[in-house]
Amino acid sequence: MSDTASAVATDADVAPRLRLGVMRLARRLRQQSAGDITASMLSALSTIDHRGPMTLGGLAGFERVAPPSMTRIVARLEENGLVIRQVDAADRRVARVSVSPAGRKLLEQNRTRKDAYLAAKVRNLSADDRALLQAALPVLERLVDEE
Repeated sequence: MSDTASAVATDADVAPRLRLGVMRLARRLRQQSAGDITASMLSALSTIDHRGPMTLGGLAGFERVAPPSMTRIVARLEENGLVIRQVDAADRRVARVSVSPAGRKLLEQNRTRKDAYLAAKVRNLSADDRALLQAALPVLERLVDEE
C-alpha cells in the first residue's frame, strides 16, 4: 500500500473516532451546565459575550440558525434577564443584544463547572496521556478555527 493510501485509510479511521469522542465529550460538558438554560441559549449567550453587542441577524449568522429561531432564543434569554436588548440610535429598526450582569454570572458558573469537570477527568489520566492531550490541543484548536 502506498503512503498516500495508508494516509487516506488512517484519515478514514481517525475521523469517525474523533467525531464520536468529541460528540460524547460535548454531551458530558452540556450535562454540567448550571441553571435552566438550553444548549442553544447558552451558545448564543457565549457568542454575544465573546463578540460583544450584536444584532439578531448577526447572531443568527454566527450561530448558524434561522433568524426566527434566534429571535425566539434571544426572547427567552431576555425573559430570564440574561441579555439586554437595545435599539440602535442611528437606525431604530435595528436592535443589538448584549450580555447582562446576570448572563455573565451564569456564563462564569457554567465555565467553572465545566472546567472543574474536565480538570477532574484530566487528573485521572496518566502523565503520558496528559502530555499527549496537551500536545494535541493546538491541533484541535486549528480544526475548530479552520472554517
